[in-house]
Amino acid sequence: MAPAPPPTPPTSPRWGLRLSSLAGAAAVLIAAFQFQQKGSFSIAAKDEIVYCYEGVKTEALPSSQGDNNKGNNCFGVSPSTGEFTRVFESSTSTESVEISKGYVLPGLWDGHGHLMQYGEFLHSADLFGAGSFEEIRKRLRGYLELNPGAGTRDSWARGVGWDQMALGGMPTAEQLELDDRLKGRYLMLDRVDVHCTWVSQAILDLLPDDIPDVPGGEIIRTPGMGVFCDNAMDIVTSLWPRPNTATKKEFVKSAIKELHKVGLVGMHDAGVFPGDIALYNEMSHTEGWTLRVYAMLECAERNTYCPEDAKKIEHPHGMFTVRSVKLFADGALGSRGSALLEPYTDAPSTSGSLLVNASTLTSLTKSWSGAGFQVNIHAIGDLANRYAIDAFESVLSLSPSSSSLETAAQHNRFRIEHTQIIHPLDQSRLHKLGIIPSIQPTHATSDMAYAESRLGAERVKQEAYRMKSLLELGLSPVLGSDFPVEPPNPFAGIYAAVARKNPATGLGAPGEEDRGWYTEEALTLEEALWGFTKGAAYGAFLENKAGVIRRGAFADWVVLDEPLEKYGVEGLRSLRVRETWVGGRRVYSRDEDAQEEDKDSIGGGDL
Repeated sequence: MAPAPPPTPPTSPRWGLRLSSLAGAAAVLIAAFQFQQKGSFSIAAKDEIVYCYEGVKTEALPSSQGDNNKGNNCFGVSPSTGEFTRVFESSTSTESVEISKGYVLPGLWDGHGHLMQYGEFLHSADLFGAGSFEEIRKRLRGYLELNPGAGTRDSWARGVGWDQMALGGMPTAEQLELDDRLKGRYLMLDRVDVHCTWVSQAILDLLPDDIPDVPGGEIIRTPGMGVFCDNAMDIVTSLWPRPNTATKKEFVKSAIKELHKVGLVGMHDAGVFPGDIALYNEMSHTEGWTLRVYAMLECAERNTYCPEDAKKIEHPHGMFTVRSVKLFADGALGSRGSALLEPYTDAPSTSGSLLVNASTLTSLTKSWSGAGFQVNIHAIGDLANRYAIDAFESVLSLSPSSSSLETAAQHNRFRIEHTQIIHPLDQSRLHKLGIIPSIQPTHATSDMAYAESRLGAERVKQEAYRMKSLLELGLSPVLGSDFPVEPPNPFAGIYAAVARKNPATGLGAPGEEDRGWYTEEALTLEEALWGFTKGAAYGAFLENKAGVIRRGAFADWVVLDEPLEKYGVEGLRSLRVRETWVGGRRVYSRDEDAQEEDKDSIGGGDL
């Protein structure tokens, strides 16, 4: 008997009406509130503020479960706990309320992102979408003009987003030396999937002349030196003068601010080094930390067991949690680093590479699970996914009966991060073992330009970028973006899941631009929303606390201009969040943000 999955992802949208009000006596409670409050509300009782809107969706639910919030149109929030106190219908209340503009969703979560790296990206050269080497050089020149101190031995210039498929060939250090303004600069530029880095000649000169091959990695030597992939990246990053603590804090603050703008109240940080865990823990007790972060520990040395650094953390208000670990089975498809059962269709001499052997992966899974940590394994290729499932099965198979297997699966909640290419036999094993697939819908729509070249049409059809078929197996995916590899906007992810088209362009795969890509794997709007709310909550042991609006849950919500289903599928691409609230605190307002931008533009000139 298969382990029982968490609540079934939904199939149809459901909205209930809400209202909002303002009371003159609010100042007393506001002063006692942990965070400053803004917006329309009413003081209903001691330690409660009531908010009401034009419409509120309390959770994503399958139509079979009915509408258990029918008619409810207001909710209360406890200022002292930052939790919802009740959900109710204004028409049956004796309280005086007024409608606040907007339609509410439960707070959205990104189930797989990288907070520090996203903050660093915001302060780096943006190379995403560059279609030529000259475009790369142009963007780097612009970045260095704005950041004249970057590119030195002590402060390397960073960039991210290049793709050799778009550039027409693999980059080399020589390509950077062609520009006199880049010559001699220390430049380290990550590939779009962050599984390869391209460096300048100044950095190559720091390395020995004869660099040996690296197990689980690749040094690109043809057409010339400059690119290091997966484990080989350590050769370069070990020399990189890393940002100091103050700079890292700025990265984090910048990232949090941008994530709130797209409606994110929380994220699963998929790989955080011990030093950054300590930094996050410190920052999480300050007022500026307004994003809920469920962090996966990554040892300083990848794919190891580091119990001395494995301190569990449970923030009293749910703002920061550490109870999981990140392991890596392989690399990425775009750089042909994902480990496949059969060779690449467009490169028959290789099947990719494993970053760790199967026995070590199993041993690590047992060690971390035995220490009480949720184990999350990065796996993209079908060989890597098989080894990840094997590792999880080695722990779960110790359960003597099907009922204890179910209990063990729910207790461990093992996850495969990306779950991108899975052999059909292993897809059924996921269900049998209750393994959680962590999926990024925009990876499918970004990779569709070359996935069939890499894998062949039949392998894509049977194995790759599964979503709907995993739901039909009874699995409950966590959905996310993998930012900064992809933009963090969850509505772009929802669009990619529902339309199976690129949210940036609204187009399908080359040659079939008007059609979605393998639309049999598309989700409904409700299913996609479930993955960014309740699915993400279950994957972080936060069911009934996150991704829902109900008594006792975190008071996190997002305000839109219209009900989500009113936007239509294409409207998701241009949807802009009106407000984002975390723990009863408004952490983003579109109107206030626009006012700040106006002030900045005015302040930029001479008055």
